[in-house]
Amino acid sequence: MPISDISVTAQSDATSTARENSATVAALPLPRIIAYALPAIPLAALTLPLYVLVPTFYTETLGLSLASVGFALLLVRIFDAVNDPLIGWAADRFRPSFGRRRTLFAISLPLTAISAFMLFWPPADASTSWLVIWGLLLSLGYTSALIPFSAWGAELATDYHGRSRITGWREGLILVGTLIAIALPFAIGFDRADGVHGLAMLGIAVLVTLPLFGAVAIFATPEPVEHSKTRLNLRSGIGHLARNRPFVRLIAAFFLNGLANGIPATLFLYFVSERLGMPDARGPLLFFYFLCAIAGVPLATWAARRVGKHRAWCYAMLAACLAFAPAPLLPEGSLMAFAVICAVTGVLLGFDLALPPAIQADVIDVDTAASGEQRSGVYFAAWSLATKLSLAGGVGIVFPVLAGFGFDPASEAGSVRGLTALAVAYAWVPIAAKLAAIALMWNFPLDEAAQKTLRTRIETA
Repeated sequence: MPISDISVTAQSDATSTARENSATVAALPLPRIIAYALPAIPLAALTLPLYVLVPTFYTETLGLSLASVGFALLLVRIFDAVNDPLIGWAADRFRPSFGRRRTLFAISLPLTAISAFMLFWPPADASTSWLVIWGLLLSLGYTSALIPFSAWGAELATDYHGRSRITGWREGLILVGTLIAIALPFAIGFDRADGVHGLAMLGIAVLVTLPLFGAVAIFATPEPVEHSKTRLNLRSGIGHLARNRPFVRLIAAFFLNGLANGIPATLFLYFVSERLGMPDARGPLLFFYFLCAIAGVPLATWAARRVGKHRAWCYAMLAACLAFAPAPLLPEGSLMAFAVICAVTGVLLGFDLALPPAIQADVIDVDTAASGEQRSGVYFAAWSLATKLSLAGGVGIVFPVLAGFGFDPASEAGSVRGLTALAVAYAWVPIAAKLAAIALMWNFPLDEAAQKTLRTRIETA
């Protein structure tokens, strides 16, 4: 049934499914949701902080060139283009007695923790090869953890707003982990390569807490109910994925918005130190930005209940464009003005983190209803790949372009041309990407009523 037809018939089915969906959410108490979300804290160190701190450390402290670090991280993400779909397929087909979501997640934890430790604590003479090797291994481990972890959360609730609740808690703890991942390196310092520097302490923290919190989630959170009625071959599976129009629109918008977030995240430290001339404010401002994002998560959940998930996300992206617009025009030393921009865009980041994954769980229902197989792993593999490619674009594309304009963070005095290019890339390029994402999502067809109808078809088939 096309999604437009689902919307037409949704109202008649909404009342009958509401009680069932509410019972599903109530069946998973808050302590179990928190137990499920706990591994998000150490996993947070492997997302935005990885793209903010690692390039800075490897270029400024270890002395590797900007272009070589950008190429190395782009190479790692090209590996993801093969890695993510394979793990997503395995996550759906792997059915051990302990649970297909919990088992693969458990297997991934040792590799992820060790690889993060090695990447965050390199030897003082580490080369680009070190970054590539441990980056590839971390990519393999992280993907093997993230895909079943995300699919697990998407399947723990079946209703429209219950999914927002679970993703809200998970993404909120990701922000807590992000704050820790920022505070540790800056509190201890990571401007030297020898000894136990701040980035090394972050690696030690991940090495210890990821297996520990992962074990809590594995043993305290139930394996979700599987609603597969059939099993698709590869060709049929790809066909259903390509015909899932809400998913295609969502992932395109998510990629564009991810690129819009990844570019300023990658350039944040350079913008504050080189363009605004406030290197000592980098850590406090970055911490303040993610602290404000924590406040944005419950606000996003509230807004989704008022106007729907996709419209709440669009309003947040539009507000972020307005907030970012004056950033390149700020004069040097504009601490308070930039802090206001950090506060506003930080709160709006909470929307970017909490709402798209909840919408993603809904578009998987379109595929499950049409194909008869619950393939959350494949969908979150595509989601993971889009996330990594958008973040890597901030490094692999923007860094070489800035180098071409003469921006060099190792130089004592940056050129006017290079600093102007940095400011434009930091704020105005992301605005263009966000506006394109808004155009894709504004009239998104999958609302609460349509999703309830989908769940009726899935659960009564």
